[in-house]
Amino acid sequence: MAAAMDLPNLALPRFVEDIRAVAPPPGQAVDVEWLPDGRTSFVFRAFEGGREGDVWVAGPRTRAIFKSKTGLARTVTLRFKPGWSVPLLGVAASEFTDRIVPLEDVWGHAGREFCEELLAARSRADVMDRVARALAVRAGQPFETASGPLARRAVCLLEGGEVRVESVADRLGVTARHLRRAFTENIGIGPKEFARAVRLQRAVRMAATSCDWARIAAEAGYYDQAHLIADFRQLVGLTPGAFFKRAGGPTCEALPL
Repeated sequence: MAAAMDLPNLALPRFVEDIRAVAPPPGQAVDVEWLPDGRTSFVFRAFEGGREGDVWVAGPRTRAIFKSKTGLARTVTLRFKPGWSVPLLGVAASEFTDRIVPLEDVWGHAGREFCEELLAARSRADVMDRVARALAVRAGQPFETASGPLARRAVCLLEGGEVRVESVADRLGVTARHLRRAFTENIGIGPKEFARAVRLQRAVRMAATSCDWARIAAEAGYYDQAHLIADFRQLVGLTPGAFFKRAGGPTCEALPL
């Protein structure tokens, strides 16, 4: 079963966007679908039996990835807000782009100890408490880049409806090149790649309740329906029709193939 956790309980809403916990029945595979969204995540996995597990840093994706894993007792995925992984991890976000890196490679021995603490937790609430305490220590001694605030302001503009990166740079009083460097360091991808991910995510959310693809394309920020289909092919590796059929919906006669 999957459940989104309450962020107030984590006491780190400044850094964390959401947390998702999954506890599959024994023997059942856990399916993971990561679409490009400009986020970096922590992933904790406890294997069946509860004595072994691991913790990974999953970086921002430039292409979707679909995985299925058996033998898991539970997983907890903690997704950082764009631009907030660097203060907690102490490493440029670009180091994780399109990569899944063991936390031990980032935090050293502390990463292994953190995994052991999570494995010793007796409940999901206990896992959340231990995650909160570990990250609170990091938040108390953050490694902040000079360009972090700029990147986060740009994220707000792009997610708020601004579609042109050049306009974002102008509004923030910087050059497009400076903005690109800030994004690469703090988000892990460039602003144009982030803008594409924003469009993709909007389209996916809208398609959950609508089959009007011309309207979806226009309101999500695409030039037209052909632009939407081309972006799906490049970022997801599937057409919108194949993607939603794989995901179990929607089923529309007008679904782009």
